[in-house]
Amino acid sequence: QVRLVESGGGSVQAGGSLRLSCAGSGRPLNEYVVGWARRPPGKEREFVARIGRFNDRTDYADSVRGRFTISRDNAKNTVYLEMNNINPEDTAVYFCGISSVWATFPQAIDFGAWGQGTQVTASS
Repeated sequence: QVRLVESGGGSVQAGGSLRLSCAGSGRPLNEYVVGWARRPPGKEREFVARIGRFNDRTDYADSVRGRFTISRDNAKNTVYLEMNNINPEDTAVYFCGISSVWATFPQAIDFGAWGQGTQVTASS
């Protein structure tokens, strides 16, 4: 059983940066595709980024590509989401989850074992 705990959220000015962490326990996270998703106020959870199991391939939603970077530290059993040039549209609760497959078209529903989430609030 994998347990995920997100951290690192906060309030930032537009243009600022944050690094979110997804710490895993129970199983090595490199056995899974790990994804980040977010739920903006009043909206459904949406896919943000994912990282593969063995070759660390990465994939991003169009809205964050070029600004966000997903990475993993296997020694710490942690996956990170580096967020740069944050804008108010990035305001959301951010979650990490796991999947056993690399879906052709990623969606938030591909992932499970979500953590409790971490709030990111960006002001203009």
